[in-house]
Amino acid sequence: MNKVILIGNLTKDPELSTTNSGINYCRFALAVPKRFVSNGERDAEFINIVVWRVQADNCHKYLRKGSKACVVGSLQTRNYEAQDGTKRYVTEVVAEEVEFLSTKNSGENATLNESVPNASNDNKSSGDLQPVDDDTLPF
Repeated sequence: MNKVILIGNLTKDPELSTTNSGINYCRFALAVPKRFVSNGERDAEFINIVVWRVQADNCHKYLRKGSKACVVGSLQTRNYEAQDGTKRYVTEVVAEEVEFLSTKNSGENATLNESVPNASNDNKSSGDLQPVDDDTLPF
C-alpha cells in the first residue's frame, strides 16, 4: 500500500504548468511540522507535491504561500539526467485529494463566502440566528 496523508502550509505560491499533450499540472511544497521539538523549536519537513488536471487549476487559483492544506496521495520517486550529465533523483507526493484548510484571502480578513467557490451567501447576520437548546441535541 502506498498512501500518504499530509497537513501543512505552502512554502510558496503554487506553479501551474502544462505538459506537451496539454494536461495541466501544479507543483508546490508543503512545510509539515515534525512531531518532536529540537532546541525548543519544532522543525519541519519540506515535501514536494504534484497535482494534475482540474485539481491543479483549483490549487493554483485558491492556494497561496502560507495556505494550510491537507494532501492525500501516493509517494513517487523518479530520476532524470540533468543538463550537466549527472543523474538526479526526485521524491514527491502525487496528490489524489487536496483539501483547502484556510481561505484564499485569509491574510486579508476575507469571509468564507468570499473565498470558497459555490458557497452561498444568505445575507444573514449573526444577530438573525436563533439559539439552540443544548439539552435537545442527541450528542
